[in-house]
Amino acid sequence: MGYRSGMRIITTTKDLKETCERFAEEEFVTVDTEFLREKTFYPKLCLIQMASSDDEVIIDPLADATLDLTSFFDLMSHTATVKVFHSARQDIEIVHNLGDVIPKPLFDSQVAAMVCGFGDSVSYEGLIRKLVGARIDKTSRFTDWSHRPLSEKQLSYAMSDVTHLRKAYQKLKTQLDNTGRESWLAEEMAVLENPDTYRQEPENAWKRLKYKARKKRNQAAIMAVAAWREREAQTRDVPRNRVMKDEALGEIATQLPREPADFRRLRAVPRGFGESQQAFGLLKALKQALDGPMDHVPDVRDEPFDQMAKPTAIIDILKVALKIASESNHVAQKLIASVGDLERIAIDDDAPVPALKGWRRELFGETALQLKHGRMCIAIENGEAVILPNAAADAELPFVASAE
Repeated sequence: MGYRSGMRIITTTKDLKETCERFAEEEFVTVDTEFLREKTFYPKLCLIQMASSDDEVIIDPLADATLDLTSFFDLMSHTATVKVFHSARQDIEIVHNLGDVIPKPLFDSQVAAMVCGFGDSVSYEGLIRKLVGARIDKTSRFTDWSHRPLSEKQLSYAMSDVTHLRKAYQKLKTQLDNTGRESWLAEEMAVLENPDTYRQEPENAWKRLKYKARKKRNQAAIMAVAAWREREAQTRDVPRNRVMKDEALGEIATQLPREPADFRRLRAVPRGFGESQQAFGLLKALKQALDGPMDHVPDVRDEPFDQMAKPTAIIDILKVALKIASESNHVAQKLIASVGDLERIAIDDDAPVPALKGWRRELFGETALQLKHGRMCIAIENGEAVILPNAAADAELPFVASAE
């Protein structure tokens, strides 16, 4: 085990095993990782930081190729110890990719802060400043974490990501206990604890694209080329855009090239691509998609929601209502409902959106429906916007809630 300015840096399997066994006896541990992924498809783990109530360590997986992380993965799946992260998704992705485990039980302080009214996607630095009163030097955030040796400044920054989190976790947990909102957080953690959240199936890659197909053949094409790019990126371990940019995928799905020479007429496709080995693989994928059955291809033209005119005035009113609900209940707007949720609620009372389910419906969804049908209205009282029963509706008098 290495020592540097009082920091314990673990570089051997024996020391890691002893530390993880000791941490497994704790009620909670705070965890963070440093990684690089600018040049790879899968994130490259460079550092792990952990802290218990009275101890903190840095694990250096790059210091020795023989370091076995099995005991760390065992700790991550140890159900008697809560794993506390801030903005956990990418950290969990790394743990899942390398160890095939999901940290459980999980506490994400960023999501907890949203539940407790600290705003949308509060930063770690902002949360620590508000809850702990500490300031973090952020200058080391974007340094090269794969370069060795790491500087004292880098190590101090890395350690601060878990040491301050201990007190923040305890304060957030107390606030959740006092407000009875533990179940709200549990719903969000269930998503992060689900392995499906981290599966990157090539067949679903098209869903991340903004491209909208006008015809079923074009939809089949975008599904095929997106899956081809995903497999290429995974196999070569390079970023998706290093294989081909999104604009090029959209152009290919629109123009439907059949021969290598056809790529020369596509502006977004790199010059010379048609003569590459990759081009033949892409053309093969396209041919299979276009010549095969289309039964599995969704007809996006017929999606009712996309075809409907959006009632913009109602959506605008719901946006104001969401802001009122967020501020009065001290919950982040982003956690209650998205703009997409509001658009769907404006069209459909039974829209399959989170805002009309569980605690979100109680907090906002039911009010949104009442507003939509004129049974409630937004008014100004003492200089503040409030939501009130609509007296005109109660009296069965004509009431104009909004106008396009």
